[in-house]
Amino acid sequence: MRKIKVFDTTLRDGEQSPGCSMNLSEKLEMARQLDALGVDIIEAGFAIASPEDFKSVEAISQTVKNCKVASLARCTTGDIDAAWNAVKGARYPRIHVFIATSDIHMEYKLKMTREQVLESIAKHVAYAKAYCDDIEFSCEDASRSDWEFMSKCCETAIKAGATTLNIPDTVGYSTPQEMFDLITYLREHTPGIDSCDISAHCHDDLGMAVANSLACLRAGATQVECTLCGIGERAGNASLEEIVMALHTRREYYQMETNVVTTQIYKSCKLLSSITGVPISPSKSIVGANAFAHESGIHQHGVIANALTYEIMKSTDVGIPQNTMVLGKHSGKHALQDRLTQLGYEVSKEQLDEIFVRFKALADKKKNLTDRDIMALAMANSRITETHAYELAGHLVSTGNDITNVACVRIRKGEEIFEDAAIGSGPIYAAFTAVDKITGVGATLEDFSLNAVTDGEDAMGEAVVKLRFGDELYTGRGLSTDVIESSIRAYINGINKIVASKHSAD
Repeated sequence: MRKIKVFDTTLRDGEQSPGCSMNLSEKLEMARQLDALGVDIIEAGFAIASPEDFKSVEAISQTVKNCKVASLARCTTGDIDAAWNAVKGARYPRIHVFIATSDIHMEYKLKMTREQVLESIAKHVAYAKAYCDDIEFSCEDASRSDWEFMSKCCETAIKAGATTLNIPDTVGYSTPQEMFDLITYLREHTPGIDSCDISAHCHDDLGMAVANSLACLRAGATQVECTLCGIGERAGNASLEEIVMALHTRREYYQMETNVVTTQIYKSCKLLSSITGVPISPSKSIVGANAFAHESGIHQHGVIANALTYEIMKSTDVGIPQNTMVLGKHSGKHALQDRLTQLGYEVSKEQLDEIFVRFKALADKKKNLTDRDIMALAMANSRITETHAYELAGHLVSTGNDITNVACVRIRKGEEIFEDAAIGSGPIYAAFTAVDKITGVGATLEDFSLNAVTDGEDAMGEAVVKLRFGDELYTGRGLSTDVIESSIRAYINGINKIVASKHSAD
């Protein structure tokens, strides 16, 4: 079995996807989960992009225990300085330097000749090498570059000290056979390439990112760059869970393996969805709600006889828990803590107390609590209570199709209780208006959605709101079996993030 390194760029390329931005605490939570997932490298961000990006890369570098931590940098000394200063506290730091190598990019974006690009590569890879032993060099838009020139770029980077060469299909233009041939060509025509890892970074504009990545691995690449759920710019990146499970499920065919702990895949993807507010499509490979569901009678008969007839993986292989009732309203805190530990959640005493309060409230509303309920409570807790600026204390709504919709909302802030009422075109809009009257923040609601996160008639609903405040977009989430309550909680959660951001800026 050939060992493949997994380079996760969820926190850099993935976060650049519209609507998927994360604050510092969310990035740290995601980084810890990626560490538990077992990826080899976390690309924590683009340190030069903004002071906030620098802080997040620096904080992740100091938090992650097992993974290498990389920061992206253009071929400029300023970028490289910022990248190093952000990752130097990591146990295993990496600087990721890139420059475009396609003629269209060099002419119209860089306005540089081929000779100037080669000079820049030699200068800046060497500059980064003076800081750090682990240097990755990327040929941006590699799939549309001249192969002979790209080979010279890679050779130049190797001589300057690069230890990993990344060959991206930046615009998702290539096909599996073309990527296979490109990697093969570079391996055969680039002096010194055997001393480096060869990496593939494929985008999904034509829906072939995973297929292209697997083709690169078959051609001899030793590292693959991907994101959870394939999030990323435009149509996204290659999906980590699809690549990993393809190699895991078809081991005999690929003869490759990764260090990824597959039972952490579902938890990682659900956490990402919860943080970004972007739901996982039911038909999403590996982690979608329908990935292990069977409605056809023929399929059901086959699965009952032998699951292998229609299931090539077990749901438990990717960490999807079975819906078995394990806890109820008579269960104690120790039982809840034991179940959280079994599901892979490490919580402090304070966090356990907060989860237990919500667990008891949920147990009074639901007859049966499943592992998915417990996971949803654990994921929601840290973000719902992260600032404690405002907290929902109670609500009452009056609604109907031929009467005025009225909402009365009671909110706690510290030891104080505030209450106000408002009318609106619907009960949720009225409740949001009442919250606005109490908080006075003045955010604009840009998006609102409701999704069931557990099963059954008494399923918990997760509400997601996106609030515009100034030039920034803030995502709020709320969880409850009452969809109006979850909506108000989500709105208050978003308001809390705005308040926290304003306080930090001050």
